[in-house]
Amino acid sequence: MGDIQLYFGWRTALLLMLSVQMLALACVLSTTDVNRKANRLLAVFLLVATGVVTPYTIGFAGFYDAWKGLTYAPLALPLFLAPLLYGYTHALIEGTAPARWRWHLAPGFTQLAYLTLAFLLPFDTKMAWADSVAASWISRAFSIGVLLGLIAYSAAALKLLQRFRTGLADLRSDDERYAARWLGRILAAMLVTTALWAGWQGWQTLSGFNYFEFFGLHMAIGMIGVLLGVEGWRHASLQFGRKLVPVQQTDAEEARTASVAEPDWHAIAADYAGRTRDAEWWREPDLSLPRLARYLGTNTGRLSRAINTGLGVNFSAFVNGLRAEAVARVLTGHPGADLLDLAFEMGFASKASFNRAFLARYGMAPSRYRQEARAHVSDHDFVPAAPDLRRADT
Repeated sequence: MGDIQLYFGWRTALLLMLSVQMLALACVLSTTDVNRKANRLLAVFLLVATGVVTPYTIGFAGFYDAWKGLTYAPLALPLFLAPLLYGYTHALIEGTAPARWRWHLAPGFTQLAYLTLAFLLPFDTKMAWADSVAASWISRAFSIGVLLGLIAYSAAALKLLQRFRTGLADLRSDDERYAARWLGRILAAMLVTTALWAGWQGWQTLSGFNYFEFFGLHMAIGMIGVLLGVEGWRHASLQFGRKLVPVQQTDAEEARTASVAEPDWHAIAADYAGRTRDAEWWREPDLSLPRLARYLGTNTGRLSRAINTGLGVNFSAFVNGLRAEAVARVLTGHPGADLLDLAFEMGFASKASFNRAFLARYGMAPSRYRQEARAHVSDHDFVPAAPDLRRADT
């Protein structure tokens, strides 16, 4: 080491603190039994994020000055970040990793192979290569690859999330329980990382700032990793819907429908809504499309078509609209009733889903509806509920 002294300053301390937390969270996630595949992918993502931060953690402490042989140590492999985070999202929703998963990881393994070969070069050859123009271009190519990967996988994750949310709303009335918001936060993390990576790399290209100015980028990566790890651990045991796809009629049903006149979906939907309302099947918190179809003595394709075409809403909005009606009836007669207790009693999964459903059904928040009921406002002063269960703004 000669006269070079290691210096454990505040930059190293902050990055090390984040690294320790990511490693601890990775260990916890790797031992969970529920969503095993997804949680292990998130654990690997946290390990990779720790590796991305590590060269700067030890670099700010002077390790690379003290031991120049550490140059090209295969620690930072950011080309793995985007596919691993997308793989985690895919495994949560579908239960498996994406198709051709090894090909998704190929860029990361290419980066690993390059760094390993460069690290194993004789010292003088390695240092000469590190100072060469070719090495800088390869490093720049990897950085551009990380950015392109983040963009591509963010777009793929958005498409996957949209399909998941549509499938949930078409098949379940308790779609709020399946943590679609958590999946949305994963996508947000990918987008934030994309913006940060693009910003820092663009800044470096234009101004050529030094090593120390990359601290902010790696601090942000560490913080995003810790936040994802904590939220992933909180949601580790949640059951997610698997392979949710829009309900379609069978070939026999399509042929039978084509041979007769188009059904009156408004009338059919009104009949289904009336029977569901009278039987109070909507009280079941986990009511699903197949279960309601069995209660009504029909099939899922016909019920879904009646709700979508006849009422202009999805299954979740339909059932939660009936629940909102029940809450409104109680509030009209008993405005002092507790809103949250009423919401859970009528089958809502959360306060947020209750507020959204009530607003969609009546055009006002439940608290305002109760205020008007307390003031003994007459029925015609309330925003009327459309008899066909369409949303208040349609």
